[in-house]
Amino acid sequence: MDSTQTASLLQHPDGGWTHQLQADKAYQESVLPGVSRTFALTIPQLPQYLRGTATNAYLLCRIADTIEDHLPGDSAAKAEWFQRFNAALRNRTTAEAFGQELAGRFPRETTPRAELELVRNSHRVLRVTHALPAWQRRSVVRCVRVLTEGMARFEAEKRPDGLPDLAAFNDYCYHVAGVVGEMLTVLFCGYSSNMGRQRHELLKLSLSFGQALQMTNILKDVWDDRARGVCWLPRDVFAEAGCDLAPQADWAADPRFHDGIRRTVAIARGHLDRGFDYVLRIPANEPGIRRFCIWALGMAALTLGNIHRNPAFRDPAEIKIRRRTVRGLISASPMLVRHDWLLKAGYAVAARRLPPADLRPAHTPGDCPSDR
Repeated sequence: MDSTQTASLLQHPDGGWTHQLQADKAYQESVLPGVSRTFALTIPQLPQYLRGTATNAYLLCRIADTIEDHLPGDSAAKAEWFQRFNAALRNRTTAEAFGQELAGRFPRETTPRAELELVRNSHRVLRVTHALPAWQRRSVVRCVRVLTEGMARFEAEKRPDGLPDLAAFNDYCYHVAGVVGEMLTVLFCGYSSNMGRQRHELLKLSLSFGQALQMTNILKDVWDDRARGVCWLPRDVFAEAGCDLAPQADWAADPRFHDGIRRTVAIARGHLDRGFDYVLRIPANEPGIRRFCIWALGMAALTLGNIHRNPAFRDPAEIKIRRRTVRGLISASPMLVRHDWLLKAGYAVAARRLPPADLRPAHTPGDCPSDR
Protein backbone atom coordinates (compact mmCIF):
# COMPACT_ATOMS: atom_id res chain seq x y z
CA MET A 1 0.00 0.00 0.00
CA ASP A 2 1.46 3.37 -0.99
CA SER A 3 1.00 6.67 0.84
CA THR A 4 -1.84 7.76 -1.48
CA GLN A 5 -3.84 4.63 -0.67
CA THR A 6 -3.09 5.10 3.02
CA ALA A 7 -4.39 8.67 2.94
CA SER A 8 -7.53 7.48 1.14
CA LEU A 9 -8.26 4.92 3.83
CA LEU A 10 -7.68 7.43 6.57
CA GLN A 11 -10.33 9.64 5.01
CA HIS A 12 -12.91 6.83 4.77
CA PRO A 13 -16.16 8.08 6.29
CA ASP A 14 -16.71 5.10 8.62
CA GLY A 15 -13.38 5.73 10.32
CA GLY A 16 -13.06 2.02 11.18
CA TRP A 17 -9.65 1.52 9.64
CA THR A 18 -8.42 4.78 11.13
CA HIS A 19 -9.54 3.72 14.60
CA GLN A 20 -7.82 0.34 14.25
CA LEU A 21 -4.58 1.91 13.05
CA GLN A 22 -4.55 4.44 15.86
CA ALA A 23 -5.14 1.66 18.37
CA ASP A 24 -2.26 -0.32 16.88
CA LYS A 25 0.04 2.71 17.11
CA ALA A 26 -0.99 3.19 20.75
CA TYR A 27 -0.21 -0.48 21.37
CA GLN A 28 3.28 0.03 19.97
CA GLU A 29 3.96 2.87 22.38
CA SER A 30 2.60 0.93 25.34
CA VAL A 31 4.62 -2.23 24.71
CA LEU A 32 7.97 -0.57 23.97
CA PRO A 33 9.06 0.02 27.62
CA GLY A 34 8.49 -3.66 28.40
CA VAL A 35 10.89 -4.90 25.72
CA SER A 36 13.48 -2.10 25.79
CA ARG A 37 13.95 0.50 28.48
CA THR A 38 16.74 2.05 26.44
CA PHE A 39 14.70 2.64 23.29
CA ALA A 40 11.69 3.66 25.35
CA LEU A 41 13.97 6.44 26.58
CA THR A 42 15.63 7.41 23.29
CA ILE A 43 12.90 7.10 20.62
CA PRO A 44 10.73 9.85 22.20
CA GLN A 45 13.65 12.24 21.59
CA LEU A 46 13.12 11.95 17.83
CA PRO A 47 10.89 14.37 15.93
CA GLN A 48 7.24 13.38 16.17
CA TYR A 49 7.16 12.48 12.46
CA LEU A 50 9.78 9.74 12.98
CA ARG A 51 8.81 8.29 16.36
CA GLY A 52 6.13 5.89 15.22
CA THR A 53 8.24 4.51 12.38
CA ALA A 54 11.31 4.10 14.62
CA THR A 55 9.18 2.32 17.23
CA ASN A 56 7.70 0.06 14.57
CA ALA A 57 11.14 -0.81 13.18
CA TYR A 58 12.54 -1.56 16.63
CA LEU A 59 9.62 -3.85 17.53
CA LEU A 60 10.02 -5.77 14.28
CA CYS A 61 13.71 -6.27 15.11
CA ARG A 62 12.73 -7.34 18.62
CA ILE A 63 10.41 -10.00 17.19
CA ALA A 64 13.32 -11.28 15.10
CA ASP A 65 15.56 -11.32 18.19
CA THR A 66 12.93 -13.31 20.09
CA ILE A 67 12.84 -15.92 17.32
CA GLU A 68 16.63 -16.15 17.42
CA ASP A 69 16.95 -16.28 21.21
CA HIS A 70 13.94 -18.25 22.43
CA LEU A 71 12.31 -20.30 19.67
CA PRO A 72 12.98 -24.02 20.19
CA GLY A 73 14.40 -26.06 17.35
CA ASP A 74 17.43 -26.07 15.13
CA SER A 75 18.71 -23.37 12.81
CA ALA A 76 16.64 -24.69 9.89
CA ALA A 77 13.42 -24.32 11.88
CA LYS A 78 14.33 -20.76 12.84
CA ALA A 79 15.26 -19.93 9.25
CA GLU A 80 11.80 -21.06 8.14
CA TRP A 81 10.15 -18.73 10.65
CA PHE A 82 12.37 -15.86 9.55
CA GLN A 83 11.16 -16.48 5.99
CA ARG A 84 7.54 -16.49 7.13
CA PHE A 85 8.15 -13.27 9.05
CA ASN A 86 9.47 -11.58 5.94
CA ALA A 87 6.51 -12.88 3.94
CA ALA A 88 4.17 -11.32 6.48
CA LEU A 89 6.04 -8.02 6.10
CA ARG A 90 5.44 -8.09 2.35
CA ASN A 91 1.88 -9.42 2.37
CA ARG A 92 -0.67 -8.20 4.88
CA THR A 93 -2.97 -11.19 4.24
CA THR A 94 -0.51 -13.51 6.00
CA ALA A 95 0.19 -11.20 8.96
CA GLU A 96 -2.87 -12.02 11.09
CA ALA A 97 -2.18 -15.75 11.42
CA PHE A 98 1.59 -15.35 11.69
CA GLY A 99 1.81 -14.04 15.27
CA GLN A 100 -0.75 -16.39 16.80
CA GLU A 101 0.88 -19.48 15.31
CA LEU A 102 4.40 -18.33 16.15
CA ALA A 103 3.52 -17.42 19.75
CA GLY A 104 2.31 -20.95 20.34
CA ARG A 105 5.77 -22.32 19.54
CA PHE A 106 7.56 -20.55 22.42
CA PRO A 107 7.97 -22.15 25.86
CA ARG A 108 6.21 -19.94 28.41
CA GLU A 109 8.69 -20.87 31.14
CA THR A 110 11.78 -19.50 29.41
CA THR A 111 10.46 -16.78 27.08
CA PRO A 112 10.21 -13.31 28.67
CA ARG A 113 6.54 -12.44 29.07
CA ALA A 114 6.81 -9.05 27.36
CA GLU A 115 8.47 -10.60 24.31
CA LEU A 116 5.92 -13.41 24.12
CA GLU A 117 3.08 -10.88 24.20
CA LEU A 118 4.80 -8.85 21.49
CA VAL A 119 5.02 -11.94 19.24
CA ARG A 120 1.37 -12.76 19.94
CA ASN A 121 0.42 -9.23 18.85
CA SER A 122 2.84 -9.03 15.94
CA HIS A 123 -0.08 -8.66 13.51
CA ARG A 124 -0.76 -5.28 15.13
CA VAL A 125 2.84 -4.18 14.61
CA LEU A 126 2.72 -5.45 11.02
CA ARG A 127 -0.47 -3.47 10.34
CA VAL A 128 1.42 -0.31 11.28
CA THR A 129 4.28 -1.35 8.99
CA HIS A 130 1.90 -1.84 6.06
CA ALA A 131 0.45 1.64 6.61
CA LEU A 132 3.80 3.45 6.57
CA PRO A 133 4.59 5.79 3.66
CA ALA A 134 6.09 3.69 0.87
CA TRP A 135 9.61 5.13 1.15
CA GLN A 136 9.73 4.44 4.89
CA ARG A 137 8.23 0.98 4.52
CA ARG A 138 10.82 -0.01 1.91
CA SER A 139 13.66 0.90 4.25
CA VAL A 140 12.14 -0.86 7.27
CA VAL A 141 11.30 -4.03 5.31
CA ARG A 142 14.80 -4.14 3.80
CA CYS A 143 16.33 -3.75 7.24
CA VAL A 144 14.36 -6.67 8.68
CA ARG A 145 15.12 -8.83 5.62
CA VAL A 146 18.88 -8.26 5.87
CA LEU A 147 18.82 -8.68 9.65
CA THR A 148 16.89 -11.97 9.59
CA GLU A 149 18.95 -13.40 6.70
CA GLY A 150 22.06 -12.68 8.75
CA MET A 151 20.55 -14.16 11.90
CA ALA A 152 19.61 -17.34 10.04
CA ARG A 153 23.12 -17.72 8.58
CA PHE A 154 25.01 -17.05 11.78
CA GLU A 155 22.61 -19.21 13.81
CA ALA A 156 23.63 -22.13 11.58
CA GLU A 157 27.34 -21.28 11.93
CA LYS A 158 27.54 -20.37 15.63
CA ARG A 159 30.29 -21.99 17.71
CA PRO A 160 31.53 -21.87 21.31
CA ASP A 161 35.00 -20.69 20.27
CA GLY A 162 34.06 -17.50 18.43
CA LEU A 163 33.88 -16.29 14.86
CA PRO A 164 36.80 -17.16 12.54
CA ASP A 165 38.22 -13.68 12.10
CA LEU A 166 37.54 -9.96 12.20
CA ALA A 167 36.00 -10.02 8.72
CA ALA A 168 33.34 -12.51 9.89
CA PHE A 169 32.89 -10.50 13.08
CA ASN A 170 32.32 -7.29 11.07
CA ASP A 171 29.88 -9.16 8.83
CA TYR A 172 27.94 -10.37 11.87
CA CYS A 173 27.83 -6.87 13.36
CA TYR A 174 26.59 -5.44 10.07
CA HIS A 175 23.71 -7.90 9.77
CA VAL A 176 22.45 -7.42 13.33
CA ALA A 177 23.25 -3.72 13.88
CA GLY A 178 24.88 -1.88 10.98
CA VAL A 179 21.82 -2.42 8.81
CA VAL A 180 19.70 -0.79 11.52
CA GLY A 181 21.99 2.25 11.36
CA GLU A 182 21.46 2.35 7.60
CA MET A 183 17.69 2.18 8.00
CA LEU A 184 17.62 4.99 10.55
CA THR A 185 19.83 7.10 8.28
CA VAL A 186 17.40 6.68 5.39
CA LEU A 187 14.58 7.81 7.69
CA PHE A 188 16.59 10.78 8.98
CA CYS A 189 17.61 11.87 5.46
CA GLY A 190 14.04 11.59 4.23
CA TYR A 191 12.91 13.83 7.08
CA SER A 192 15.73 16.41 6.97
CA SER A 193 16.82 17.94 3.67
CA ASN A 194 20.07 19.06 5.31
CA MET A 195 20.88 15.49 6.26
CA GLY A 196 19.70 14.31 2.86
CA ARG A 197 22.46 16.32 1.20
CA GLN A 198 25.00 14.26 3.18
CA ARG A 199 23.24 10.95 2.63
CA HIS A 200 26.15 9.04 1.07
CA GLU A 201 28.65 9.91 3.79
CA LEU A 202 26.11 9.40 6.57
CA LEU A 203 25.27 5.92 5.28
CA LYS A 204 28.95 4.94 5.42
CA LEU A 205 29.37 6.29 8.94
CA SER A 206 26.12 4.66 10.07
CA LEU A 207 27.76 1.23 9.75
CA SER A 208 30.30 2.13 12.43
CA PHE A 209 27.59 3.76 14.54
CA GLY A 210 25.72 0.44 14.61
CA GLN A 211 28.84 -1.68 15.02
CA ALA A 212 30.07 0.32 18.01
CA LEU A 213 26.80 -0.37 19.82
CA GLN A 214 26.79 -4.05 18.84
CA MET A 215 30.40 -4.58 19.91
CA THR A 216 29.53 -3.09 23.28
CA ASN A 217 26.71 -5.61 23.66
CA ILE A 218 28.90 -8.53 22.55
CA LEU A 219 31.61 -7.65 25.08
CA LYS A 220 29.11 -6.94 27.85
CA ASP A 221 27.25 -10.23 27.26
CA VAL A 222 30.27 -12.48 26.63
CA TRP A 223 29.68 -14.56 29.77
CA ASP A 224 25.94 -14.95 29.25
CA ASP A 225 26.64 -16.06 25.68
CA ARG A 226 29.27 -18.54 26.85
CA ALA A 227 26.78 -20.06 29.28
CA ARG A 228 24.57 -20.76 26.24
CA GLY A 229 27.48 -22.33 24.36
CA VAL A 230 27.93 -19.39 21.99
CA CYS A 231 30.75 -16.91 21.39
CA TRP A 232 30.72 -14.00 18.93
CA LEU A 233 34.30 -12.80 19.53
CA PRO A 234 36.82 -12.74 16.62
CA ARG A 235 39.33 -15.55 17.03
CA ASP A 236 42.14 -13.84 15.11
CA VAL A 237 42.11 -10.78 17.38
CA PHE A 238 42.39 -13.01 20.45
CA ALA A 239 45.07 -15.13 18.75
CA GLU A 240 47.17 -11.97 18.51
CA ALA A 241 47.04 -11.91 22.31
CA GLY A 242 47.94 -15.62 22.52
CA CYS A 243 44.42 -16.75 23.43
CA ASP A 244 42.73 -19.40 21.26
CA LEU A 245 39.24 -19.09 22.84
CA ALA A 246 39.16 -22.83 23.51
CA PRO A 247 35.69 -23.70 24.88
CA GLN A 248 37.09 -25.71 27.80
CA ALA A 249 39.63 -23.03 28.85
CA ASP A 250 39.29 -20.88 31.95
CA TRP A 251 38.99 -17.54 30.17
CA ALA A 252 38.33 -15.58 33.35
CA ALA A 253 41.73 -16.44 34.81
CA ASP A 254 43.70 -16.02 31.58
CA PRO A 255 45.51 -12.66 31.22
CA ARG A 256 45.78 -13.35 27.47
CA PHE A 257 41.98 -13.38 27.27
CA HIS A 258 41.91 -10.06 29.13
CA ASP A 259 44.38 -8.67 26.59
CA GLY A 260 42.10 -9.87 23.78
CA ILE A 261 39.18 -8.06 25.40
CA ARG A 262 41.22 -4.84 25.53
CA ARG A 263 42.23 -5.24 21.86
CA THR A 264 38.57 -5.66 20.92
CA VAL A 265 37.67 -2.56 22.94
CA ALA A 266 40.30 -0.62 20.94
CA ILE A 267 38.64 -1.74 17.69
CA ALA A 268 35.25 -0.73 19.09
CA ARG A 269 36.76 2.67 19.95
CA GLY A 270 37.52 3.19 16.25
CA HIS A 271 33.89 2.54 15.35
CA LEU A 272 32.74 4.70 18.23
CA ASP A 273 34.80 7.64 16.95
CA ARG A 274 33.32 7.24 13.47
CA GLY A 275 29.89 7.04 15.05
CA PHE A 276 30.57 10.35 16.75
CA ASP A 277 31.54 11.84 13.38
CA TYR A 278 28.09 10.71 12.26
CA VAL A 279 26.49 12.68 15.09
CA LEU A 280 28.49 15.80 14.23
CA ARG A 281 27.10 15.66 10.69
CA ILE A 282 23.55 15.88 12.03
CA PRO A 283 22.53 19.57 11.88
CA ALA A 284 22.42 21.32 15.24
CA ASN A 285 18.86 22.41 14.40
CA GLU A 286 17.84 18.75 14.75
CA PRO A 287 18.52 18.39 18.49
CA GLY A 288 16.12 15.47 18.90
CA ILE A 289 17.98 13.30 16.39
CA ARG A 290 21.28 14.31 17.96
CA ARG A 291 20.01 13.37 21.44
CA PHE A 292 18.74 10.00 20.17
CA CYS A 293 22.19 9.21 18.79
CA ILE A 294 24.44 10.71 21.47
CA TRP A 295 22.65 9.00 24.34
CA ALA A 296 23.30 5.62 22.73
CA LEU A 297 26.94 6.43 21.89
CA GLY A 298 27.60 8.02 25.26
CA MET A 299 26.35 5.00 27.16
CA ALA A 300 28.37 2.70 24.88
CA ALA A 301 31.53 4.75 25.47
CA LEU A 302 31.05 4.64 29.23
CA THR A 303 30.39 0.89 29.21
CA LEU A 304 33.41 0.17 27.00
CA GLY A 305 35.53 2.29 29.35
CA ASN A 306 34.41 0.15 32.28
CA ILE A 307 35.21 -3.04 30.33
CA HIS A 308 38.68 -1.78 29.38
CA ARG A 309 39.39 -0.91 32.99
CA ASN A 310 38.11 -4.29 34.23
CA PRO A 311 38.54 -6.91 31.45
CA ALA A 312 38.40 -9.72 34.05
CA PHE A 313 34.75 -8.99 34.91
CA ARG A 314 32.46 -12.02 35.21
CA ASP A 315 29.11 -10.33 35.77
CA PRO A 316 27.64 -7.48 33.66
CA ALA A 317 26.80 -5.73 36.92
CA GLU A 318 30.55 -5.19 37.43
CA ILE A 319 30.80 -2.98 34.34
CA LYS A 320 27.36 -1.39 34.51
CA ILE A 321 27.11 2.41 34.27
CA ARG A 322 25.94 4.11 37.44
CA ARG A 323 22.44 5.56 37.30
CA ARG A 324 23.64 8.98 38.33
CA THR A 325 26.09 8.91 35.39
CA VAL A 326 23.24 8.14 32.98
CA ARG A 327 21.16 10.91 34.55
CA GLY A 328 24.08 13.29 34.11
CA LEU A 329 24.41 12.39 30.42
CA ILE A 330 20.69 12.92 29.87
CA SER A 331 20.49 16.19 31.77
CA ALA A 332 23.53 17.67 30.00
CA SER A 333 22.54 16.61 26.49
CA PRO A 334 20.02 19.40 25.67
CA MET A 335 22.84 21.93 25.94
CA LEU A 336 25.55 19.70 24.43
CA VAL A 337 23.70 18.90 21.21
CA ARG A 338 23.22 22.55 20.27
CA HIS A 339 26.95 23.34 20.08
CA ASP A 340 29.56 21.18 18.37
CA TRP A 341 32.38 22.29 20.66
CA LEU A 342 30.38 21.28 23.74
CA LEU A 343 29.41 18.00 22.11
CA LYS A 344 33.09 17.25 21.41
CA ALA A 345 34.00 18.05 24.99
CA GLY A 346 31.24 15.81 26.30
CA TYR A 347 32.34 12.94 24.07
CA ALA A 348 35.94 13.35 25.24
CA VAL A 349 34.78 12.97 28.84
CA ALA A 350 32.68 9.87 28.05
CA ALA A 351 35.59 8.26 26.15
CA ARG A 352 38.36 9.23 28.57
CA ARG A 353 38.87 5.65 29.85
CA LEU A 354 39.10 4.13 26.38
CA PRO A 355 42.35 3.09 24.65
CA PRO A 356 43.51 4.68 21.40
CA ALA A 357 41.44 3.56 18.43
CA ASP A 358 42.51 0.48 16.46
CA LEU A 359 41.38 1.52 12.97
CA ARG A 360 41.01 -1.75 11.13
CA PRO A 361 38.95 -2.13 7.94
CA ALA A 362 35.19 -2.13 8.48
CA HIS A 363 32.49 -4.12 6.72
CA THR A 364 31.18 -2.98 3.34
CA PRO A 365 27.68 -4.34 2.58
CA GLY A 366 26.84 -5.81 -0.78
CA ASP A 367 23.61 -3.91 -1.38
CA CYS A 368 22.51 -0.36 -0.62
CA PRO A 369 19.41 0.88 1.18
CA SER A 370 16.52 1.71 -1.11
CA ASP A 371 16.24 5.36 -2.01
CA ARG A 372 13.32 7.50 -1.14
